[in-house]
Amino acid sequence: MSAVFQGFYLVFRYRLYQDSNNPKNTRYVQYFCRRLSKVFNIEVQVHGEIPRTPALWVSNHISWLDIAVLGSGARVFFLAKAEIEQWPLLGKLAKGGGTLFIKRGSGDSIRIREQIAGFLKQDIPVLFFPEATTTDGSKVKKVHGRILGAAIEAQKPVQICLICYVNQKGELDLVSPFIGDITFMQHVKNVIEMPQVTAHLMALPHISVEGHTVDTLTALVQEKMVIGLAQLQNEVLRGKNNGNL
Repeated sequence: MSAVFQGFYLVFRYRLYQDSNNPKNTRYVQYFCRRLSKVFNIEVQVHGEIPRTPALWVSNHISWLDIAVLGSGARVFFLAKAEIEQWPLLGKLAKGGGTLFIKRGSGDSIRIREQIAGFLKQDIPVLFFPEATTTDGSKVKKVHGRILGAAIEAQKPVQICLICYVNQKGELDLVSPFIGDITFMQHVKNVIEMPQVTAHLMALPHISVEGHTVDTLTALVQEKMVIGLAQLQNEVLRGKNNGNL
């Protein structure tokens, strides 16, 4: 809970609630995410440079922990369902910290794309998970690209960032992924009790949207994410380089 209270301290100490989506506020989001990563015993290791160019960010999705990991390395705002804004305590913290709340309903993909395009036109960096579900981290599932149309509309690049959770044996961690029938609270308990995990984070060169349609951009993002994750795993998983895995 101490990390949550620190989050509120940042929100009110620097009055982030007065202009919560100011891109300058992402440094406070980054600090909070780094504190959260330590709380959950996750060491974030960044490979190469993490750019700060305003862009539509995408990442593979493994766990709710991805928010803390990505926010530790990248200065971005995250998307959340509008209902979360009404949650006691955490909803207020998320709102004050610049979380972008997306309204869902009929025709939601068009509405969401328009909202994100509006943020991007203001140079507000936004991240979403195009797989639309979590995985065990071994591969990238199908990329759903409708929201990528926001980058085309705003004429902002797409920035891919990839995550790989590795346990102390140098293997893909099996505790971090939030998959299957496990409840959220049980998974939180498992995460708190697990030995330290290293979350490897790598950004790829950004993708210009010039000349792209949603379909061609989606296909390219899918290809780059698959190749990029394989490259990251090859670098960080024990035995990958010598063919033992």
